[in-house]
Amino acid sequence: MAVHLVGMPIFYGSDRFGANFGPDKFREMDILSALKELGYDVKDLGDIEVADVSEQDKYKYHEKMKYYDAIIDANTRLAFKVYSSIARGHFPVTLGGDHSLGMGSIAGVSKHVKNLGVIWIDAHGDINTEETTFTGNVHGMPLAASMGFGPDKLVNLFEHRVKVKDENVVLIAARDLDDGELELIRNSNIKVFTMDMVKDLGLERVIEESMEYLKERVDAIHVSFDIDSVDSIYVPGTGTPVGDGLTADQARRLLQAFAASGMMSSLDFVELNPVLDRNDITADICKELLVGFFESLNISVKDQLMLG
Repeated sequence: MAVHLVGMPIFYGSDRFGANFGPDKFREMDILSALKELGYDVKDLGDIEVADVSEQDKYKYHEKMKYYDAIIDANTRLAFKVYSSIARGHFPVTLGGDHSLGMGSIAGVSKHVKNLGVIWIDAHGDINTEETTFTGNVHGMPLAASMGFGPDKLVNLFEHRVKVKDENVVLIAARDLDDGELELIRNSNIKVFTMDMVKDLGLERVIEESMEYLKERVDAIHVSFDIDSVDSIYVPGTGTPVGDGLTADQARRLLQAFAASGMMSSLDFVELNPVLDRNDITADICKELLVGFFESLNISVKDQLMLG
């Protein structure tokens, strides 16, 4: 089994320039060598091609959603790349880029793992639709689309089907949820641990309950990690920072616990924006978290999924 790194240099979902430089920042920090030192066979598959669209044209293909066609095109390319990796027995890691890429990565993984579980670690729900969005930013919609909520082109990206059942989704660290997202949560089966719940229950219990909930329901787990899940005082280099979040240590413990579960099939690491960062504070935390994840990774699920 090899670890396959896939860059997704896209900022269209957030409409905040700079997230597109995230993948190259990871390369600049030499994440490949760091993972190789841990004993992994690591391959950089390069970047997904993202169309060049002018700001004036961002509503050209949809009156409510920005950069609509370009996001769909890039995510379809990403889905194919991720599927090709996991179907050949490897572990795909998508480096963002904004969180709109979650549509493509989940579409690719779920083509191989039909009964997929998703752990979405994020300050936001990312479960808006074109009817509930206040911004038109598609990075607020990928989880909804993956669960079958939203416009057909997003829901049926790559394959005409729902990519993950809502009851197979766990959302952790949310603290900035729109009214439409709260309504969707009330009317769905998503398991949610808001940041207030993380504080009340304690991180270890959140980890335990998340894994107990998913292990009986799914064949493998995809983790989609947004650096804005971490409190904004620690991570200035992200496009939609939110206070009162996880500490960097809590984020590390979360990622390492899920990595060690033996259920992991794939990972997203998103929303690093080097343009907004200060003295590489956020970039350094991102590298530490990603290396910590791979220090703990147990890939026993590969046997039943033929992942290597």
